[in-house]
Amino acid sequence: MGLFQKLKDSLKKTKDSFLGKIDRLLGAFTKIDEELFEELEETLIMSDIGVNTSVRICDELRERVKLGKIEDPSMIKTMLKEVIYEMLGEEQQLDLSTTPSVILVIGVNGAGKTTTIGKLSYKLKNEGKRVLVAAADTFRAAAIEQLEVWTKRAGVDLIKHKEGGDPAAVVYDALTAAKARGVDVVICDTAGRLHNKKNLMDELKKISKIVHEKAEGCALEVLLALDATTGQNAVNQASLFNEAADITGIILTKLDGTAKGGIVITITEDLKIPVKLITTGEKIEDIQPFITHDFVDALFD
Repeated sequence: MGLFQKLKDSLKKTKDSFLGKIDRLLGAFTKIDEELFEELEETLIMSDIGVNTSVRICDELRERVKLGKIEDPSMIKTMLKEVIYEMLGEEQQLDLSTTPSVILVIGVNGAGKTTTIGKLSYKLKNEGKRVLVAAADTFRAAAIEQLEVWTKRAGVDLIKHKEGGDPAAVVYDALTAAKARGVDVVICDTAGRLHNKKNLMDELKKISKIVHEKAEGCALEVLLALDATTGQNAVNQASLFNEAADITGIILTKLDGTAKGGIVITITEDLKIPVKLITTGEKIEDIQPFITHDFVDALFD
């Protein structure tokens, strides 16, 4: 199965819910008026696109209807697709331009952080890169053991310390090993605790300092794993994490299990954080880059 078909299948719940509501709404109107826009705004909000983003979408649609002197409600759907595409903008891929490149992965428990690291490791290895994973989430019970299972499945090496150890020390050892082994990408599983933003920020700063000392000038990605099934809660998480860390991108997980895929639009438009990767199933190969036109085409096709 191709990547686009996987994406299309993953977005089926979102598409059925989102476009189903849009089609029913537009079918109930014979002309474009303010009542239509008010109901459309409410429909978008109910589709987990978020209040601010929904308002901006409808404002843009009003302007386009006015400029184009459009009267047919069915034309709204085509314009909606165009507006969403423009809001998402050009996709941003992972920066893996140096050897080694470093990826720090953060996210709350249950967001799919560990499984996503396994999938990403597998993907990069299949692209011909030498990958090393650092088990730097040392405080969550069984985190190291779970990561060990996934790295074995992916066929990549793991650097680990004892549970409760210093995360920065794990990263230090991983970078030392990466240089010795000629590794292309070091992926670090870091803490996802958010109950104390200062602790999280201090820990990530310490890890970042180690990264820059041991791999000066390296490409560094800080990726936040977000569970798509949580809808607006995922957006709130992203906002809080973004205050505590310099996030360079989002990995949106479990896209296949939700009707709330519209949060991609909110994250990109409201928080200005690019979605760089999505996971589309439970298999180790079910991860792919986020491609704007593929996402919009799969949603509206």
